Amino acid sequence: MAIKVLHASAFQVALLGTLDFLPFILFALPAGVWVDRLPRRRVMIAGDLGRAVTLVSIPVAAELGALTIWQLYVAGFAIGTLTVFFDVAYQAYLPSLVGREHVVDGNSKLEATRSAAHLAGPGLGGVLIGAVTAPYAVVADALSFVGSAAFLSRIRRGEDHVRAHAGPAPGMLSEVREGLRYLLRDRYFRAIAVCTAYTNFFTSLGFAVFVVYAVRRLGLGAKEVGLVFSVSNVGFLIAALTAGRVAKRLGTGPTIIAAAALIGPGLLLIPLAPVAHPIPFLLVGLAISAYGGVTYNITALSYLQATTPNRMLGRMNATRRFIVWGTIPLGSLLGGVIASQAGLRTAILTGAIGATLAFVPLLFSPFRSLKVVVPLVEPTASAEDELRRQLETQVADA
Repeated sequence: MAIKVLHASAFQVALLGTLDFLPFILFALPAGVWVDRLPRRRVMIAGDLGRAVTLVSIPVAAELGALTIWQLYVAGFAIGTLTVFFDVAYQAYLPSLVGREHVVDGNSKLEATRSAAHLAGPGLGGVLIGAVTAPYAVVADALSFVGSAAFLSRIRRGEDHVRAHAGPAPGMLSEVREGLRYLLRDRYFRAIAVCTAYTNFFTSLGFAVFVVYAVRRLGLGAKEVGLVFSVSNVGFLIAALTAGRVAKRLGTGPTIIAAAALIGPGLLLIPLAPVAHPIPFLLVGLAISAYGGVTYNITALSYLQATTPNRMLGRMNATRRFIVWGTIPLGSLLGGVIASQAGLRTAILTGAIGATLAFVPLLFSPFRSLKVVVPLVEPTASAEDELRRQLETQVADA
């Protein structure tokens, strides 16, 4: 829409990506506190419905002849805000849904379904844009969020909330600080946060102008761009189906390091793609990067979920998202600046070179020798209540 309908500049397109992810800087930390206090499934449903309503406003504005880049900025920011809450909630909810011992399998299944959607979605998006134009193709996106909310509403399994404090709940700032301390003091958690933040900064720097580069420099149309994304996403699917087996063979730590090392080299093929025949280079490069990124995400996130107490899951995920996704708007903004001053190809090449070094922080962490993850075992709410009752009885008797 920004490129073809509104004829936005490379910087304006990059700024759109910046505003999409700016809420992760502004709202991720308080979102973690709220997610730990509220029913996580309801937070997810509200996030889905809110995003659907926001998206519907775009074709309505187009029909009235009032669509502007400023509306896209507002819509992107609003959708990003709701995504903060949804993502923090779903990652905190998964261990309750499948059990800590099954989080790798659970994350792999989530990535498999997401990868299947990525295989079909971009291609279908290209067809819809060609048939009804970009603003009206967004209706399909809005309907997908309604469908997501409908499926979530059918889940009946409860959540394993364990009360961490007796009496009144602590203040917001106190809980935010607790989440920050929990993540940053752990050597494993800290290494994952640094590596992911660094990777996201440089990949977003390049991807902020990737579509502009593909359309204006390589001469690809909407259908061809959709085809590139769809076919290259086979890397997502392969990673989702094999990440668990790879981790068992190589060990959790070596798998995380090796996967992070694949992300950047794949992206280097994008600026090396010849104008005459760019699609094979784009397909292979994006597929390699996707395989590394998804394998890394499944293995690293599963480690975090398996070793974090339930009462801290929301804040741990929120703090991690604040750090690792907070670099995305900064990278997107810098990508737009570099593209405006030095050219689109230079921006993409800078992002790819930077991402190639993303695995280095992990080499100096304990992950080098981590083979097997031992899931955290914590008491259920009923067991904790029984223990508290016994202690109160003993105190009364004394």
